[in-house]
Amino acid sequence: MKTDELVSLLAAGAEPVPVNAVGRRFAVALGWSVPAAALVMAVMFGIRHDLAQAMTGWLFWTKLLFAGSLALAGVVATERLGRPGMRLTGIWMALAAPVLLLWLAAAAALLEAEPAQRADLILGTTWKTCPFNIALISLPLLAATLWTMKGLAPTRLTLAGAGAGLLAGALSALVYALHCPESAVPFIGIWYVLGIAMPTLAGALLGPRVLRW
Repeated sequence: MKTDELVSLLAAGAEPVPVNAVGRRFAVALGWSVPAAALVMAVMFGIRHDLAQAMTGWLFWTKLLFAGSLALAGVVATERLGRPGMRLTGIWMALAAPVLLLWLAAAAALLEAEPAQRADLILGTTWKTCPFNIALISLPLLAATLWTMKGLAPTRLTLAGAGAGLLAGALSALVYALHCPESAVPFIGIWYVLGIAMPTLAGALLGPRVLRW
């Protein structure tokens, strides 16, 4: 069979990719996984009883801003990693910026605090469970983001899996903030980041196995 004939055979019946197919795939995945993660959080941990009061303070919104900005950068990174040949120029900075800014704010808070207060700012009362709770809540989100990536055409499978995991972790942290009683920036800078890193690592390990095509 000649090359031209093979190309014609492979192209037979091919249809254009629907407009916004990637966006719709993300919408489907996140449309069920975010509520599922919120349900896991509500059933297992519960929404904090003083949520309305907490929402009047800027520290509560710091958590949401951090997790939300990281999730937004994660969406862009995941979408690009799902397409062969797409460059990641600028994405690394967009992913690193929320973490670096949070760490700078945490360092400033620790420098301003009295030495005796610093341990409480870092550990809070839930440091032993916080990152594991975020990782647990991320499970439906990780399944959804890997499913989304699977339907695209990733070629850098480890990076693609890590991107899916990071997006899942950031969204999980966003959901977990509705339960978490901690507000200190140093606490968020350590334990929230660790909680997001866990599904990111899981995604990197799973990527070569589940995203192969």
